[in-house]
Amino acid sequence: MKVEAVIKQGHGVASGKAKDPRYPKGTLQAQSQHFSQKGLDLSPYFLGTINLDIAPFSFKILHPKHFLENINWSRFIPPENFYFFDVSLHINENSYKGLIYMPDPATKAEHFQNPTILELLLPKIDGLNYGDAVTIEVDDEQIELKKTLEKPDQK
Repeated sequence: MKVEAVIKQGHGVASGKAKDPRYPKGTLQAQSQHFSQKGLDLSPYFLGTINLDIAPFSFKILHPKHFLENINWSRFIPPENFYFFDVSLHINENSYKGLIYMPDPATKAEHFQNPTILELLLPKIDGLNYGDAVTIEVDDEQIELKKTLEKPDQK
């Protein structure tokens, strides 16, 4: 399924932009070695996320490409579970393949996301800005995107 989305500012902790002293190089840098030990190589991707608002859609987890359980990646928070789903981002007639990165809401300790926000792991893409409109395409067998909200300009 393809849906339109808007690039939004995130918490900045995945990439390290937030300057959180617990994760000076970002949470993804700290997590990546643990993911690799479980068979998920993040080396093709920039270690930061692109946050997309998919409203008026929300998502339902079906069969993730990867589900990593009980990842004890930080001494500051309890172990977490992580979901990953295939995704393609389309912008300016270019396409980029990557993963939706989703800490399991049931085990996530902090930095919660709005339910219409998806975090994408992609190769480094120059020229993206907050507010840019993009299209994403997901594997319908892995994650379901369903229209649940009305846009403010719709009745």
